[in-house]
Amino acid sequence: MGFLVGGNPWVLVFGVLGNVISLMVLLAPVPTFYRICKKKSTQGFHSTPYLVTLFSATLWIYYALLDAHANLVITINSLTCVIQAVYIGLYLSYASKEARMVTLRWLLLLNVGAFSLVFLLTFFLIQGVVERVKVMGWICMVFTISVFAAPLSIMRQVIRTKSVEFMPFPLSFFLTLSAVAWFFYGFFLRDYFVALPNILGFLFGIIQIGLYVIYRRNTIATTRTGGLSLPDLSSSLLFLLFLTFIGNFQESSGSRTGWGSVVLAEIVALVAASTVHRVCITTCFLFSIGLLYEVNKLSGMMLSKTEAKAKRL
Repeated sequence: MGFLVGGNPWVLVFGVLGNVISLMVLLAPVPTFYRICKKKSTQGFHSTPYLVTLFSATLWIYYALLDAHANLVITINSLTCVIQAVYIGLYLSYASKEARMVTLRWLLLLNVGAFSLVFLLTFFLIQGVVERVKVMGWICMVFTISVFAAPLSIMRQVIRTKSVEFMPFPLSFFLTLSAVAWFFYGFFLRDYFVALPNILGFLFGIIQIGLYVIYRRNTIATTRTGGLSLPDLSSSLLFLLFLTFIGNFQESSGSRTGWGSVVLAEIVALVAASTVHRVCITTCFLFSIGLLYEVNKLSGMMLSKTEAKAKRL
């Protein structure tokens, strides 16, 4: 099977986690576009992030189509193309004439012209699928690193203004979790073109979270959704991700995951929640219990199916 390369189930685990967390990152601009539609104006927002994300997604889809094992890279980047196309369409609908022309110009230049050039050069000048995979891997890796470096300007603004108003915690947190998930996906898949850029993504994410911890008290505005803070959910996902990592490490060393691992993962998640607000600690703990129950139930079902198959053999 394409998903379980070399019989390693952790490729599927971290690939699915990467897809889910990346989807949350992709949906982060929804409130922004809700305001744009409501006010029928782009309010000074720029289309550049959505054009760049669309270009990056098309590059990764081309790479994954060449590399037969990177199926889960295709799923999330295909979804990315659809979502970014919707964002760009909404932006063009409400942008001023000047902003609309600039956006269309860059859309044609970057997502049509540049991608077509990359495709033609790699398809006709590079002989053999293996060589094409290597060349496209380097192109995707370099471009992804440049995208990860983009928040440097925002971090500089946070340090200068001593305010995290323009660097929301949920987005920084989900980007960090996404980098961790995709790193381990690439690591277990032995695809270092996927894994290596996410090391930089993780480091920048940790720096952003650190800046948030330092300057959060200077920011009056807080991010709330439906009465629940998004970091409550983020910290619970950190619990699940860290527990998965510990379980994989223990399994590779020949031991089983016990309650000690659960407690350690929970402590890490609660510490992360405490950097936002004390209320997040309680909510994170409750969400983590629910996640642990569902994971335990799912593990029991998989174990019973495995034992049933073994008995039939």
